[in-house]
Amino acid sequence: MAFHYRTLGIILKKRERGEADQIFTVYTKDFGKLEILGKGIRKITSKLRPGIDTFYFSELEFIQGKRYKTLTDASLIDRFEHTRQDLKRLAIAFKVVNVIDRFIQKQDPDQKTWSLFKEFFDKLNKLDSKISNIGLIYYYFLWNLLSFLGYQIDLYNCVFCQKKLLPGKIYFSSKDGGLICLKCFQRSSRFWDREIDSDIIKVLRMILKKNWDTFVRLRIDSSCQKTIEAISKAFISSVLPPKF
Repeated sequence: MAFHYRTLGIILKKRERGEADQIFTVYTKDFGKLEILGKGIRKITSKLRPGIDTFYFSELEFIQGKRYKTLTDASLIDRFEHTRQDLKRLAIAFKVVNVIDRFIQKQDPDQKTWSLFKEFFDKLNKLDSKISNIGLIYYYFLWNLLSFLGYQIDLYNCVFCQKKLLPGKIYFSSKDGGLICLKCFQRSSRFWDREIDSDIIKVLRMILKKNWDTFVRLRIDSSCQKTIEAISKAFISSVLPPKF
């Protein structure tokens, strides 16, 4: 007799299989990232269909088959309606799914990551779409996830001399995973590092402290946002092998 497993999960994406089946990639509370087969779920008569779709938060039940985990029940909890109906929010959600796909291995549960992932979708769905820097919520998720996975950077001390960073010119090194003071930068002639503004450091510190209430009220100009985007991409590239 097959054993039935139940868990909470957020559906990341889906792909078609055969004439009526779909395979769902789900991040779950108890089992981490899973692939679950929905047999016949594309049929209008499917009883499972209303409870599972991309970016749904659902309670799921499945059994372990020879090749796939097979969905046996799906009860919708929250469809994150505002996110699903807003192109800006959808774009942010898909960026986070890409990060989860690249960083998270299958069946590697972690309660901190689950809580962060659920928090991200809750906040994204409730956030006022008129906020000019709504895209920064992606970096709130990204840098906290990197921290949980062991990639946290030191935002208070130079990565080389370990001395406390003082006001003035400070450089970000994706290769060395941290900040560099002016003296160490001049001593090493590190042409690949980039100078970053103190305001950007303050934003990153606020993110890693998970100071959401203050973070969401920040007014950050486009130049600052572009720099955060650039250093985030550089850091991801430094800790992950290139995609082929």
